[in-house]
Amino acid sequence: MKRNYFGSLTKRMEEFREELLETKPYVCAERAVYTTEAYKKHADEPVTLKRAYMLKNILENMSIFIEPQTLIVGNQASGNRFAPIFPEYAMDWVINELDKFDKRDGDVFYIKEETKEVLKEISPYWEHNTTKDRGLAAMPPSSKIFYDLGIIKAEGNITSGDAHLAVDYEKVMKCGLKDYEARTKEAMAKLDLTEMENLKKYYFYQSILIVIDSVRAFAKRYENLAIEMSKAADDNRKKELLEIARILGKVPYEPSQTMHEAVQSMWLIHLVLQIESNGHSLSYGRMDQYLYPYYKSDLENGIITEESACELMTNLWLKTFTINKIRSWSHTQFSAGSPLYQNVTVGGQTVDKKDAVNDLSYLILKSVAQTRLPQPNLTVRYHAGLDDNFMKEAIEVVKLGFGMPAFNSDEIIIPSFINKGVKEEDAYNYSAIGCVETAVPGKWGYRCTGMSFLNFPKSLLIAMNDGVDLGSGVKVAEGVGHFVNMTSFADVEKAWDKIVRDFTRHSVIIETCCDMVLEETVPDILCSSLVEDCIGRGKTLKEGGAVYDFISGLQVGIANMADSLAAIKKCVFEDKSITTSELWEALQNDFEGENGTRIQNLLIAAPKYGNDDDFVDNLIRDAYNVYIDEIKKYHNTRYQRGPIGGVYYAGTSSISANVGQGRGTLATPDGRKAGTPLAEGCSPSHAMDKNGPTSVFKSVSKLPTEQITGGVLLNQKVTPQVLEKPEDSMKLIALLRTFFNRLHGYHVQYNVVSRDTLLDAQANPDKHRDLIVRVAGYSAFFNVLSKQTQDDIIERTEQVL
Repeated sequence: MKRNYFGSLTKRMEEFREELLETKPYVCAERAVYTTEAYKKHADEPVTLKRAYMLKNILENMSIFIEPQTLIVGNQASGNRFAPIFPEYAMDWVINELDKFDKRDGDVFYIKEETKEVLKEISPYWEHNTTKDRGLAAMPPSSKIFYDLGIIKAEGNITSGDAHLAVDYEKVMKCGLKDYEARTKEAMAKLDLTEMENLKKYYFYQSILIVIDSVRAFAKRYENLAIEMSKAADDNRKKELLEIARILGKVPYEPSQTMHEAVQSMWLIHLVLQIESNGHSLSYGRMDQYLYPYYKSDLENGIITEESACELMTNLWLKTFTINKIRSWSHTQFSAGSPLYQNVTVGGQTVDKKDAVNDLSYLILKSVAQTRLPQPNLTVRYHAGLDDNFMKEAIEVVKLGFGMPAFNSDEIIIPSFINKGVKEEDAYNYSAIGCVETAVPGKWGYRCTGMSFLNFPKSLLIAMNDGVDLGSGVKVAEGVGHFVNMTSFADVEKAWDKIVRDFTRHSVIIETCCDMVLEETVPDILCSSLVEDCIGRGKTLKEGGAVYDFISGLQVGIANMADSLAAIKKCVFEDKSITTSELWEALQNDFEGENGTRIQNLLIAAPKYGNDDDFVDNLIRDAYNVYIDEIKKYHNTRYQRGPIGGVYYAGTSSISANVGQGRGTLATPDGRKAGTPLAEGCSPSHAMDKNGPTSVFKSVSKLPTEQITGGVLLNQKVTPQVLEKPEDSMKLIALLRTFFNRLHGYHVQYNVVSRDTLLDAQANPDKHRDLIVRVAGYSAFFNVLSKQTQDDIIERTEQVL
């Protein structure tokens, strides 16, 4: 596949891209300073007003700049790719790791000495005063032990904002923030302030008005800067800068009328949402649907050409890539590659069930292909009637080898939503959010997926150990007995049933504590105002302002769980080639010694998930159903407070948590060694799927996918040679149609890269600066990943068609 199939970036966008790739990611203290100032000054204000004044202080004082190549303006920090610090969420890890950021094994950040001093100076104010502090303090000891031991991981929930949604960009473009301002004032005027709940609404409405005014003033700052810069620019650039100034004097406060206005309006809102909160997976939604009318109108009126529109879109993706996020090292291991998961969705169906592909759908594919960056995260919504030509174009992008687009299936997602109470017209308008999770843009609450991580294989080991965590020796639950005393596989199933139900309950307790402190301490005002029906209800998102509010945690190590159960049943209780005592001793000794090696080989030879073998596939289906049955019993903190839903479902979009959670998991009965990565998503374990991609698809389809609404993440890897010929692309399209139409698959994505290339990139990183790989539900530059994450990707099975 030649890179120029989709054409090349314009000269200035190529220069912009090169400049961004050469930029070192530094830590920026500006937001931390202005946040601290606002929190001190407004310490006595209601929390919604304090957050509004915080954002106002940041937008009024932060550094702004306009790059020489850009047509779209707005920056997140004092430099592109610089990572702001968000002290209100957590500061302990920032101070503890100040001298380690540039020494990390992966996701390296740089920091100046003066930045360190600034952060040290403000840190005392935040001691025992952050969301993390309050979240950990809120967890009951009986549940917090699961957090401390890494059985249930939820660090990202209390050290970051939520996000995991798409706001209503279409309405912002169509109506402008002035419409939100008018609705807020109207609702505010109707309040009877003698009632406490109305007082809370009053403060929320006040905060919305402050934030809208601040965003308008932020745009004005760029308008003035563009005018000032135009005075020293050549004729061409002067014209562009004056047009930028004109647009920013209008949007996002006023409605958009041209494509350029619409894109700038969307970008500034998207940017400010990232400044307000560092929650990742803030996504663009169905951009080919809501931006298309502006593109079509501009083409018809001669305002824009396809080429200039494509340049504008590549400019947007380059700006999207400028946003960056630094995480604690422990959290980084769950999100390797500094991903922001900013997803844009194309294709799918219209609300009247017709193919939604239009000319802009093709242009978005083309522009993402030209830009070739890890952001945005591109998703194609598949359905049985998806245009064949569009499928071919999507596969051409896949062949470029940067892990995009992913495919999500309307055939299972839409019915799953409708069955959960989502209106049909909303279900047909869903988009991908972050990795593979899905929600209705502008109507869904936070974290449709992405609550806590539950380690299935570690939970199984604890179930086999009568409720005692092996690593610490702490008894975390009442078990049903020790594995060495079990006489049948039914005993193992009984132990799993008892433990996973108990652990699921504790995961909900931990998540409830996180949600409680997020609601009380860090409400997002702009984000809430742009999701229906927060203004109508006078509630922030965490208080129940969204139309829909379904969430899921993430279950990690699905394939290891499947293979472990199959090995136990086959080797111990059917073939009796291993005794319970022998297996338990081998696990404790990490398969060391002659007998350990013999036992490990027997375990590895047992049936494996990913080969269309009912023996193992049915075991994981049944084990997963226990979790699904239990999680259905619980509600989130928004239940019966306004939204439809307020309940949980399952999800496998475990990002790179398989590496971090594998590090803390001892040897498992599938033959996996201690500390090595778990399988990611619902993908088979490395090199265990030996019967080709169709068998993988069949195994995955036996999972209760209609119940795993939080996402069924499947990664596949092929070499470039496998897709070299035109007929190979048609084979892949046929395979995808079979997976989605007949097997009811939820999702799949492809790494198109050879093992030899990855190994060479490890040895010679300078030769492969542009190498991008699919890590989990997202892509990242291979060279920024830790070696263990790189090794995990290298070892994935290479499929043939």
